[in-house]
Amino acid sequence: MDTLRLALAQADLLVGDIAGNTTRLLALADEARAAGAQLLLTPELAVAGYPPEDLLFHRGFRRQVDAALARFAAASGEGDGAGRSGGGQGIALLVGHPEYAGDRIFNAATLYSGGREQVRHRKACLPNYRVFDEKRWFTPGTQPTVAEFQGFRLGVLVCEDLWEPEPSQLAKSQGAELLLVLNASPYEMHKQRAREDIARRRALDVGLPIVYCNLVGGQDELVFDGQSFVMDAAGQVTQRAPAFAESLDMVEFRRAAPGAAPVPVAGRIAPELSDEESVYRALVAGVRGYVGKTGFPGVVLGLSGGIDSALTLAIAVDALGAEKVQAVMMPSRYTSQMSLDDAAAQARALGVKYSSIPIEGMFEAALGSLAEEFAGRKPDATEENLQSRCRMLILMGISNKTGKMVLTTGNKSEMAVGYATLYGDMAGGFAPIKDCSKLLVYRLAAWRNAQAGSDGRGGAGVIPQRVIDRPPSAELRPDQKDSDSLPPYEVLDPILEAFIEDDLSVDEIVARGFERATVARVLDLVQRNEYKRRQAPPGVRVSRRAFGRDWRYPITSGHRR
Repeated sequence: MDTLRLALAQADLLVGDIAGNTTRLLALADEARAAGAQLLLTPELAVAGYPPEDLLFHRGFRRQVDAALARFAAASGEGDGAGRSGGGQGIALLVGHPEYAGDRIFNAATLYSGGREQVRHRKACLPNYRVFDEKRWFTPGTQPTVAEFQGFRLGVLVCEDLWEPEPSQLAKSQGAELLLVLNASPYEMHKQRAREDIARRRALDVGLPIVYCNLVGGQDELVFDGQSFVMDAAGQVTQRAPAFAESLDMVEFRRAAPGAAPVPVAGRIAPELSDEESVYRALVAGVRGYVGKTGFPGVVLGLSGGIDSALTLAIAVDALGAEKVQAVMMPSRYTSQMSLDDAAAQARALGVKYSSIPIEGMFEAALGSLAEEFAGRKPDATEENLQSRCRMLILMGISNKTGKMVLTTGNKSEMAVGYATLYGDMAGGFAPIKDCSKLLVYRLAAWRNAQAGSDGRGGAGVIPQRVIDRPPSAELRPDQKDSDSLPPYEVLDPILEAFIEDDLSVDEIVARGFERATVARVLDLVQRNEYKRRQAPPGVRVSRRAFGRDWRYPITSGHRR
């Protein structure tokens, strides 16, 4: 019986660290060879990391890529898989990398075997929507690629090649018996379902099994969730790697008889995650990746006693460990005793360093300095913003002195309508829940509390229940509630989703049952606050359309919906 043994390297790689990524992948090749694999499959652009963006244009980057490819060629020859003499058979490597050809750059995948290059595929379908800008960097390939390996004919595709029907059909027409797909597919809610639906259509269309290897880990705003999988020719998933975790998965194909179609042997199928678990784990992976890969020793954040900062603290601890997290309560004259008690309780439950630094003196000094300028004018949002900016001075002072990164705690609903203070609570290095609506924040907090006590991360109810139950308030004036300034979140969030993620007009949103005046006001707030969002820190993308690289609205515009 003919057998093909593959290994899927679902790896967390660092953009631009070509030497480090290469060393990591060759170590995985050694491990795969020791486990009996004949071929290691890497994610898309694994050598460079994804997305390498304009690093691709630097001459030094090209030289490093070329040097790395020489290492892969050597590793595929006789030896131990790392290019050292060892007397054993090397392992073949199907590696994703940039290819430089004159003044053109291709998103390529090369099969190395026996110490040399066997075939090279150039990605044909270049995505240029949402977070993707591949046409800025790459030239599309034009030819299908089918490799003869160990008696099997392997069709090679790269990511978007699978989302369009033609590349799979061309590979089948050239004799491919199964499709190997290298991917760097970023997470968004329900994305795995979409990937497997697309793969099922292709499998049924061409009658071939599919092996899908995906990247994992956080990279700036993007998070890659892994969940590499194998699908048979009938569109059934026969194997799935875990979400948000590195893994090296062995995949086996067999022929029942000479000339028969290869069939995947069933392997482990990691379970699908609930929406709340998948988003929460994406946020944890995003914080861990951003803080770790940028080299910060830890984080500091303001803990107000409200739901947003409470969730952000839990995420930070789960991502980095309590020893790398500092929470700071910065009470003002408007801070309630409930907020003081609940913030302290959560900090104790999670075991983080906790500081309480009142801002009253700073606030009074600021008011005194501005007294002449403010004379004859009634108090308004100006005084509220001063309090937020006093807190920013404290957090940035701690950050500068200790080297810790400031995490901001604002959510997507607030960012959308500008319910945040520029150079105040918006100031920081990373915004973990920037793409989470207020209603999603509540769902995530409830989910996290349900997990506590079973995973060793802080005991039951790490977010005090009354933080979840109480009406949200910025506590910047007496008896303040978010609902004083905004529609209820049960109304606001669906309107925002319709506008931001679905691009609907006022009329279309009104047709969903909302009052026209409310819709018009919300959309006007979104458009008028673009200037704030341009100055916000990056944050984890979890929705179909996040503020940042997904959202490119002009600041100055006469358009009104």
